[in-house]
Parts: sequence; C-alpha cells; structure tokens
Amino acid sequence: MSEYAETPRTSVAEEPGAALAGRSLTVADVLALPVLAAGQPEVVAGAGRLGRPVRWVHITELTDPASFLKGGELVLTTGMPLPEDPAGVRRYVDELADVGAAALVIELVRRYHRPPAPLIRACRGRGLPLVTLAKDVNFLEVTQVVHTLILGSQADAVRRTQRIHEAFTALTLRGAGPEDVVRAAAEMSGRTVVLENLAHQALLCEPSGSTVDEALSGWERRSRATRHETALRTVDPDVIDPDVTGPEGWLVAPVEYQGELWGRVAMLPSPAPWAVFGPQDVTVLERTAMALTIARLIHATPWERTAHRSALRDLAEQRHRSPADARARLAALGLPTEGTVFLAVLLDTRAPADGTGLEARLSQELRTTGTAALVGTLAPARLGVLLALRPSQPWRSTVEQLGRIALELDPCAVVSIGSEVVDLAHAARSFREASRVAEATRPGRPLPAGRSYNELSDIGLRRLLYALREDTRIQEYAERQLGRLIDHDGRHGTDLLSTLRHYLDAAGSKTGAARLGGLSRETVYQRLRTIERLLDCDLESGERRTGLHVALTALDVLRDGGAAT
Repeated sequence: MSEYAETPRTSVAEEPGAALAGRSLTVADVLALPVLAAGQPEVVAGAGRLGRPVRWVHITELTDPASFLKGGELVLTTGMPLPEDPAGVRRYVDELADVGAAALVIELVRRYHRPPAPLIRACRGRGLPLVTLAKDVNFLEVTQVVHTLILGSQADAVRRTQRIHEAFTALTLRGAGPEDVVRAAAEMSGRTVVLENLAHQALLCEPSGSTVDEALSGWERRSRATRHETALRTVDPDVIDPDVTGPEGWLVAPVEYQGELWGRVAMLPSPAPWAVFGPQDVTVLERTAMALTIARLIHATPWERTAHRSALRDLAEQRHRSPADARARLAALGLPTEGTVFLAVLLDTRAPADGTGLEARLSQELRTTGTAALVGTLAPARLGVLLALRPSQPWRSTVEQLGRIALELDPCAVVSIGSEVVDLAHAARSFREASRVAEATRPGRPLPAGRSYNELSDIGLRRLLYALREDTRIQEYAERQLGRLIDHDGRHGTDLLSTLRHYLDAAGSKTGAARLGGLSRETVYQRLRTIERLLDCDLESGERRTGLHVALTALDVLRDGGAAT
C-alpha cells in the first residue's frame, strides 16, 4: 500500500465557517468558504494545524515562491512548477515552512491527479498543511473573497480593540476589584482566565467553555511548566506564537508595578483546533494585567485574602457547580483536599470583622502554627474559617486559640463551630451547623468552662428558644400559656409568676418551691391554687408543667434577649 493510501485524509467541507468575531481568519475558515469548498478540498498533511491564521493569499507557479512571501500566506498552485526529484520537493516545502506560510493548496486537475508521495512526506515532516483540490477553482476569485474578509476583519478588529480599551477604562474608573477584572476578561475573550500569585497558587479563576475542575486540576505543576516571562512575543504583529507559552500553549502576562512582580494572569487555550489566540486576545490580556495592577494599588486587601473570602463564600453557600470544582479550587489555593478533616468556624463580632484586624490576626496565627485553612469575611460582622486538618491532628487547641484571639479584640465576640466532615462536599453542612450555634448564642453569654468557643452540644432549651425568638409562634405560645397570670400580677401587685417559676424549678415540689421563694408552705399552696384557677390547669400533670417551663423560658428569652435568669 502506498504512503498516500496510509495517510488519513480530512474533508474540510464540514469545518466551521468564518465566524471571525474576535479572531483572525484561519486556514480552516478559508477552506470552508464556498468559493474554495467547491473544489472539494481535502487535507492530506498537517490536519492538526488548520488553526493557523491567514494574513494573505498568494498565487504562484514559481519554483521558489518563498522569496515573495512574508509569512502567514495561503499559497495556491496548480502544481505545474513543482520539482520532479524528491530533494527538490523537500527544498520547495522547506522554503515555504521557513518563511511561515500558513498552508499549501495544490490543484489535482492539470499536472497531478493525486498528490506526490514526496510532497506529502515533506509537508508532514515540516508540519505544513497540504490541501488538495479535486476540481478546478478560480484562484483569482478565491483571492478576492479572502482578501475582502481579511480587510473587513482588520477593520472590525480595530473597532473591537477600541471597545476593549473602553471597557477596561470604565472598570478602572469605577475602582473594580480583581474579581471584576478577571470576570470581564473571560467574558470579552470567551476563554478561561486565571490570576495566580508568585507561589503558583490560582487565586481567581473565571472559566469559559470549561469547568473549574478542568481549568485548575494540577494547577501548580502545570503553571511551573510555563515560563515566568511574558508570553506576548509574536512572530508577526497579527500572529501569536503559542509555543512560547509552555506545553499547553497558555497566553500569559505579568502583573507588576515599577519592576516588582506580583503575579501572572493566564488565558487558557480553547480545545477547538481552530480557536487559536488572536490579536484581540493579546489586547484583552494586556489590559487585564494593567487593570489588575491598578486594582492592587487602589484596593489594600491582598489578593490572597480576596481569594480566600470568595472560596469560603462559595463553599458555605454551595455555589460550586460540582464537588470536583470545589476540590480543584481549594487545591489550586494550596489546601489539601484528600485525606483531610474539615471544620467550619464562625466568629461574630460587634464591629465589622475586616475593621478589627481579626482576619489578619487569625491568618497569621494559622500560618505560624502551620495549620492549613481558609480565612475570610462572610458578612460585615462575621468571619469564617475552614480548617483543613490531618485526621490525626487535634482541632480543639487550634479553635481555642482562635477564640481567645477573637475575645481579646472583642470581649462580646461569639465563636461557633460546626461538626467535622471528611468530604469537602459536606463543608457547607459544617458551616450551617456553626451558624445555628451562633444564632442560639447571646453575645456576652458566659462560655462553657475552659472554652472560648460554642458547639452544637451547648444548645439546650434556652439557647434553642433564643435562636427562635423572632418566630411569632414562640411569642404566641408564651403569651397564651402565661398571659393571664402576668395580667393578674400587674392588676393586683402579686408575684404569682415567681412562685410558678420556683415550683417548676423545684421539679413540682411544694416544699422546694417554698424554700426557693422564702415563703411558708401554706402561702405556696394558696398561690398554686390561684395559679391553677387562673390558667385552668392541673399543676400535678408532668406534661402541663413541661409546657409551662417552656413558656417561662421563652418569656425570659423574649424579655431580656436570652440573659441568664
């Protein structure tokens, strides 16, 4: 079987049309044009390089056409001048490849009816796309159509570039933060954009056409394989050389100010073979880097803190598209995600959390102890911490120290924790539990002995009712059970409510109630009979006493905000 028969041939009639918004005309675009598709084009070499930009079309019947080329041309020929000997064919192809021709298109009508095997070998060896035309095509018409498209695309590119500059100028004028800038860059380019720090941690990721998991999986390893220098060098003003951006072909720009490097912003390539980086992508990335520099100068909050805040909020509110996305994002921030125990901690303060210095103090403490964690504000007066611990690593001492720091800055701070979880997908549950503990804890309430934090096991009846104090059903229940007794005390100057409290606290013992109230037993008996008459109940009933105890506790919570009585 001949080499030509072994060569896979790709029909290009099904390639995408010239949807050129935001990019250059490519070889695939040209081959899909009706004027060329009529010739039944087939790619017999270099099928993986049809995304090469086409900057011009050149018709030639010369044996040395390279001397008239500047790079990026689609070369059209009938094959008449092609050398007969294999060495001459190799030299012909080498010259085209060296000058940077986009592709070679040969007509199989006059001299050849199938492409010569030496030509296929030479084009394959140099990675030069070789396209055959089975039918006669008017090369002048091809040139006219393609050049019209290129000139129109260039005019559109100027307008698009102007819109890009205007958009980033508007972002800068309104003081946009790094998240807004990265999001805008992804929307304008239609590509995934990632901001990383000098430690190769992905701080912000805005995916486009992919998931966070696909974009950030193994981020540090992949980032280190990409050069540190800017990758915006071009072979031609209209062509980006993706080979200068590492093994995956990233487009990368440094974020720096006066020689001080702060990080990099990377634009990831699209998996589509024709979606190569174009001039508009370069413009977007350059303006993104500039806007990020200005944002860092304007906003005092470090990027790492912004990244932690965003990641915490997404975890607590379950805003990730999938558990895999959540794991990839945290791993890209440098946190362990496998074989790890996670614990949510909430710290509520009277003043805005970011204004007390608490966030910085806790971050410093965790770094000093070598504890992996995310720290960030979840609300104006609420700080969140997600501890990522080894299974054998005790967490109580760490939480105790965080609580002491919070109480040192704000004596009325409330520190609450959820339960431990071993799957990051369940971290939201730990945050919900910590939030319930916080809701049931009155600021300034005495803490359990030896602890600076509150946990689920601390929530008894009083704290449960405190958490539900704004529920009108709780308010209605307390009023329905005790309203007539309270009204009687108010009208007659009695204190039957206190007697009922003492009786319930004594577990239904009249003698105990007399002792707690400093009253005689006869007085207590008389008052209890009055209470039974007013409330129309039997105080000997355990179920009735339980209901009244709940009502009294709810009344205390409603009257004094849950303070101990």
